[in-house]
Amino acid sequence: MQSTGTPSDEHAEVRIVAASPEVARRVAEVLRRCFAATEQRSYPAGADGGTRLDLTVDTTRAAEPAQSWLESSRSAEDGG
Repeated sequence: MQSTGTPSDEHAEVRIVAASPEVARRVAEVLRRCFAATEQRSYPAGADGGTRLDLTVDTTRAAEPAQSWLESSRSAEDGG
């Protein structure tokens, strides 16, 4: 089932497509170390094989170094 709406202002929908489930899981794990995230949802990536993982990350609950990066990117958006 695909998401039909846009995530809230402080959340991001992330889709990871990789040749193997293990590679996709490793990328998802890195994201979870930086952000609070929902449980991943796994799907076949297509007729050629591969895996697609979908998860939602909460940017209000970011850990370092993501928190520093988010704060500096918000300052740049504000013209600072």
